[in-house]
Formats: sequence, C-alpha cells, structure tokens
Amino acid sequence: MIEFSTNGLILMGGIFLLAGVLMTKVSSRVGVPSLVLFMIIGMALGSDISGLIDFTNAKIAQLVGIVALIFILFEGGLQANWKHIRPVIGGSIALATIGVMITTVIVAVTANYILDITWLEAFLLGSIVGSTDAAAVFSVLAGQNIKSKISSTLEAESGTNDPMAMFLTIAFIHLIQAPEVSVGSMVGTFVLEMGLGAIIGLALGFLASWTLNRIKLNTSGLYAVLSAGFAIFIYSSAAMLHGSGLLAVYLAALVIGTRQLTQSYSIVSFHGAMAWLMQIIMFVLLGLLVFPSQLAEWDLIWRGLVLAFVLLLIARPVAVFVSTLFFDYTLKEKIFLSWAGLRGAVPIVLATFPMLAGIENSYLFFNIVFFIVITSALLQGSTIPFFARKLSLNGKPSQKRIHSLELISMDRANAEMLEVELTDKSPFAGQLVQTIGLPKHTLISAIIRSGKLVMPTGTTKLKAGDVLYVLTEKKQVTKVKMVLGEEYIVK
Repeated sequence: MIEFSTNGLILMGGIFLLAGVLMTKVSSRVGVPSLVLFMIIGMALGSDISGLIDFTNAKIAQLVGIVALIFILFEGGLQANWKHIRPVIGGSIALATIGVMITTVIVAVTANYILDITWLEAFLLGSIVGSTDAAAVFSVLAGQNIKSKISSTLEAESGTNDPMAMFLTIAFIHLIQAPEVSVGSMVGTFVLEMGLGAIIGLALGFLASWTLNRIKLNTSGLYAVLSAGFAIFIYSSAAMLHGSGLLAVYLAALVIGTRQLTQSYSIVSFHGAMAWLMQIIMFVLLGLLVFPSQLAEWDLIWRGLVLAFVLLLIARPVAVFVSTLFFDYTLKEKIFLSWAGLRGAVPIVLATFPMLAGIENSYLFFNIVFFIVITSALLQGSTIPFFARKLSLNGKPSQKRIHSLELISMDRANAEMLEVELTDKSPFAGQLVQTIGLPKHTLISAIIRSGKLVMPTGTTKLKAGDVLYVLTEKKQVTKVKMVLGEEYIVK
C-alpha cells in the first residue's frame, strides 16, 4: 500500500496522470467515455481491489471535485461560441432550472418507493442526480460532429444547471437537519444566490478581459496563469458573498471567450489542458472513494438499475419535453436532448455533501449515485454519436477557431500571428492571395496545405482546407478577422 508521505503522494499523482492520459487512447478505440475508465482506474487502485491506495476522505474528494469543476466550467465557457448559444439560451436555462426540478421529483418518487427512505431523503437523492454533468458533456461532445443548436444547448445547460442541483442538495440537507426551515426563505436564498452569481460573474468577466488585454507580462505563459487565478478568484468571491460560484465562473468565462483577447491561444490551450487534468484527477479520486464489493451486492444492483433507467428513460425525457415546450425544438432534437443528458462527476461530488453532513443513508446514496453515473456514461456516452446519426442531427464539420499565435513578446513588438483555416464556404477559396484585400501591414507568411508548407506569393491560389498564418499589427487584428470571415470562427 502506498503511504501518504510526500513521496507517496507524488508517486500517486504520477500514476494518476500516466494512467489517465493512456486511458484517453483506450477510450477513443473502444468507444467508452474516458470518465468511466478514469473511475475504473481509481477503483482498481483503491483498497478494495489492489490495496495500493487507501483513500476514504470524502472532504478532500469534495474539495478536489469543486476545484476541478471550476476549471472545467471555465474552460467550457471559454470554448463556447456565444453566437451559437444565444439563440438557445432560453431553452438551456429552462432545462437547467425547470428540467432539474422535474428530474428531482420523478427520481424522488421512485427512490421513496424502492429504497424505503423518507420523502426528504428521497428528494435529496433526486437533487443529487438532477443535473447533467459539464465534465461528461464537454468531453463526450468534443470532436463530435453534432448540430450546433443541439450541442450548444447541451453545453449551456450543463454549464448552468450545476448551481441548481447544488442548491437543492444543500437545501434538502438543511430540511432534514432542521425541518423548521421555511420553504419561502429557501426560495429567497435561491434567487439571491443565482442573482449574485450572475452579477458577479458578468462583472468580473469583463474585469478579467480588460486586465488580460491591458497588463504587460514578460511571457505568454503568465497570461494563462493569470486567467486561472481569475477563475478561482471569481468562484471564491461569489461563494464568499453567498452567490453561486459555479454560475459566476461559467458566465465570466463566456464573457471572456467573446472578447478579443491578447494571448488568447496560450490561454485557451492552457485551460484545455487544465480541464483534462482536472477530469483525470477528479474521476480517479472519486473512483477511490468507491468500494466495488459494495456495488456488487444484488440488492443495490437492482435498485440502482431501476433508478438509472427511470432517470434515463422517464425523468430526463419528461424534463426535456416539458422544459422545451415553448421553444423551437423538433421532435428528433428533443429525443436526442433526452438521451444526451449525461450524469458524471457533479452528482458524485454532490453525494459527498450528505456524507460530510452525517445524513443517515448517505453511504447508500453515494453507492446508488455512483451506479447511476456508470450506467449513464456507458449507455448514453457511448451511443451519442450513433443516435446523432440515426436522428440526422449531424452538423457541418467543425471549423478551427482563428487562433492568435503569440510568437512575439507583447512587450517587444506590436504584432500578432493569426491562424486561419479556409473551408469550402470561404469566399477566398480558389482566389489568388493578391486579390484578398488584406489591410495594410498584413502579410500571409505561410500556408499549410495537406500537411506541407507552401510559401505564398501574390499569385498563389488558395484552396479549401488551407491553413493560413497571417502576420499583422495588433490594431489590425479585428479588421483582419472581419476580412477573412469572422463568421467561420468556431471556438
């Protein structure tokens, strides 16, 4: 068994990272969501199987889970395309609020019947599994060619429904511990949390954007670190003021992602890597908390299966169809939204709240939730591409974002390099370089075509699929993007 000494912790971290990264390759080959494999690693390393790591500290797991969610939500907001989210924001918010409440009620009714627990405990369990999971949704949808309307709805829903589930979970814990708490005061608390979270997130999002564009740092890597600092600061500021920190982080990242950022490529790349790192650590750690021998009990298996299928086949579809009743979604789109409501780390993190509060049956809840998450990930996560094809919801091939490649230090030159990928829809595909009409002091310095370097001249003919590297003055960046087609930028 690995002791929790300094060297033991370092070794454990190395094992986590190596195994986690290798599992991403296995995941893509076998078609199983990586989060399932990460949790399996944790279970295999835990005391119940190999005995290498004895980890039962729910408080540390909760802390790590929340920190991981901060970075996962922040990265999701940075990568989100506001132009795609804006038309579906109403449906996404309805799913994130009304949908979570409907899911909670249906699961609670089922749990009360088959688990022989009180109504408050049943609603607590329903709240824990009421929200979809940002980490699971972002990782499963990444690289999938799914219609932007649907993928944007799922991403916005998963980014904004965690605060609702967290509030309901904490609220029902309080009701169990102090039944005299009034429902009216809880509703007021919810409105205050969401309102403060939204205001703080938007305000600090603009402040972070302004700071990142104005401050002069020596290396591009420091801008990424600064943005990470803002992510943690935004969450903690909202939480300390009794607002929703998770909502604040996601909205702030949405604001930052829509702005023209200095060193944007470094920032986005860093947070993409951080999101993967956090997913690996979080899911492996949560796997360590589970005892597979307990999950293998038939009494838990059949109850877990019933709850999982009620959630997947009844609660989620009802929530989707009711929540989107007044929004423009077709029947096929609603069916897909119903099936793509993945559960992941958030329910497992929320399941640690009753454990730390000393709620009766909390360990039963944790095992049931873990069982539901595994079932959801295996059944839903592995079949999302299949259902998208069958329902004809595949969209256009995703196009690469125009990235700012910070090859020159900001403090030493007033220049930036843009990376642009031409598609068959680009008006410049088939034209000569000299006919594009780029602004003054702007130059296409290189073209990558079919993996090979092409040194452009004025008479070079551009083709669909070309990747252009455009050198320009900083003050010309916005104009260059407009000329080359800002509407084709996909974040």
